[in-house]
Amino acid sequence: MFGNIGFPELLIILIIALLIFGPKKLPEVGRNIGRAIREFRRASDELREKIEDEIKAEDLRNLQEELHKEVKDVAKDGEG
Repeated sequence: MFGNIGFPELLIILIIALLIFGPKKLPEVGRNIGRAIREFRRASDELREKIEDEIKAEDLRNLQEELHKEVKDVAKDGEG
């Protein structure tokens, strides 16, 4: 269900949360946890996108460098 957490474990967690926070605060706590999870996922997605963009940029730089070397070699061969 939630990773390695099964229904019995989830039920125990909910009962403990109910005892700690009470029935009136539990919905608010749930909303806050949901917001925190969404924010974490958003930040995680942004970080992954930035890393992927950097990898693509590095690949393009490497390709550009290889092409530049090839052009130099061809120009040398043409002169000689």
